[in-house]
Amino acid sequence: MKLKKGDTVMVIAGKDAGRESTISRVLPAKNKVQVEGVNTAKRHTKPTGATMQGGIIDKDMPIDASNVMIVCKDCGPTRIGYRFDDDGNKHRRCVKCGTDL
Repeated sequence: MKLKKGDTVMVIAGKDAGRESTISRVLPAKNKVQVEGVNTAKRHTKPTGATMQGGIIDKDMPIDASNVMIVCKDCGPTRIGYRFDDDGNKHRRCVKCGTDL
């Protein structure tokens, strides 16, 4: 999976299409990502313990990784490519403009 936690992405499909936010969690086994403020569901919770309060909580649910595109600082939403430097280290790069992500 080419996406990482903390990446800024744009949702390209679904009910939240066009929204831009950061990735809070990556689930590579299921090929899903959890994006802050995207695909929220109402969760009805019971109070647990003395500190937790029950009620209806908005919870961000995972969406498929194919429904998001990483956002380049220079050129906007783009695909991710790779390049190797002289030491053999692998770096992610923007396919459109070639800058490192």
